[in-house]
Amino acid sequence: VQLQASGGGLVPAGGSLRLSCAASGHTFSVWYIGWFRQAPGEEREFVSQITWRGGRTTYADSVKGRFTMSKDNGKDTLYLQMNSLKPEDTAVYSCAARFFGRDDYERWGKGTLVTVSS
Repeated sequence: VQLQASGGGLVPAGGSLRLSCAASGHTFSVWYIGWFRQAPGEEREFVSQITWRGGRTTYADSVKGRFTMSKDNGKDTLYLQMNSLKPEDTAVYSCAARFFGRDDYERWGKGTLVTVSS
């Protein structure tokens, strides 16, 4: 499975941005796709995840109510709609795949930078 994130950029506080994660390859073995972010000097943190087949979503408390993750089944593309952005949302956002029967996210795509100005 290959993952490619895109859609990052510079946005003012309170604005919106939509990230995309295009998946290709042997996606039949994917259980979850997750979004993670890493701010400068910080540890990587979980943002959200979606089950590949059922579309069930989970969010970190810090983004709940502001971010929405969705999946376009026809395109094998995942989206992260980010609204009411805050400067503390500034980070490199990456998508990753977790496979059936595995405990961790194992396949990572290259991240995309989101910068929220105050």
